[in-house]
Amino acid sequence: MDLKKGLVYRSTGSWYVIKETDGVFIEARIKGKFRNKDIKTTNPISVGDWVSYTVKEDGCGWIEEIHPRKNYMIRKSVNLSKEAHIIGSNIDLCVLIATVSNPTTSTGFIDRFSVTAQAYDIPLLIVFNKSDLYSIKDKEHLEDLIACYEKIGFECLVTSAKNNLFIDKLKEKLENKIVLFSGHSGAGKSSLINSMNPSLKLAVGEISEAHSKGKHTTTFAEMFDLTESIQLIDTPGIKGFGLIDLEKEELSQYFPEMFEISSECKFHNCVHINEPGCAVIEAVNLGGIAESRYQSYYSMYNDDEKETYRALNY
Repeated sequence: MDLKKGLVYRSTGSWYVIKETDGVFIEARIKGKFRNKDIKTTNPISVGDWVSYTVKEDGCGWIEEIHPRKNYMIRKSVNLSKEAHIIGSNIDLCVLIATVSNPTTSTGFIDRFSVTAQAYDIPLLIVFNKSDLYSIKDKEHLEDLIACYEKIGFECLVTSAKNNLFIDKLKEKLENKIVLFSGHSGAGKSSLINSMNPSLKLAVGEISEAHSKGKHTTTFAEMFDLTESIQLIDTPGIKGFGLIDLEKEELSQYFPEMFEISSECKFHNCVHINEPGCAVIEAVNLGGIAESRYQSYYSMYNDDEKETYRALNY
């Protein structure tokens, strides 16, 4: 049989939905086992992968090969700490949907997400959604967050799906890209997607009043054609973002503000924890580096197998 090439739009663990080059969708299964970079993953094929496959007589596909990925976003598996889960592949832009309240997105979560995006060379846009619900205190905190992350070099945008605030501007930034949408449950990912393309009619969850957390509405990662020129990967809401496949000694490279001044440290192999003459710690003490960013770095550096990423405060 002739091999065909297609893009994976949906993954349910055992079945995959592939979009063929002619625009037709086909369901397919994996033929054999696939491994990537010797990292144990719970999903050998992810949404965003280009694959080669054959079509059986019953019209279903057999995936024979995964094409090389230009990048991917990866995190610790929720239930298997030694394994990883690939959220999406071949991404042109990561969009992290964050909220100052209803629910609150911690700076630690933002930082862990940004570190992974940096490590795999994926541009990041931080979207602070639900601005219509923010109190005066929330708005002051929002200004501080934007100042912090824009100073580092991350682009930020404030939106409200409810009030249609800057939805067109967000859409403009996604043009001609494969985009990964991620964030906590309840941050408004589905509402923002619906605002950009109402015809998709994605299910929108409610916030649990008892815990101020969102209820999961997206079960599996799935790609949508938001427009003819925008492919958007919608991901299930995630509570924590466990780092994987990153060496401790390399961690500061993915904090741009730390990497920029690390050459000024007294020791060339300084890891910015308790070494004398550390330019990074001095910058934190003088206010040049945000304390929340350093706390995130310290937390990530000191992770061990006994400590789960969900339990961290940062």
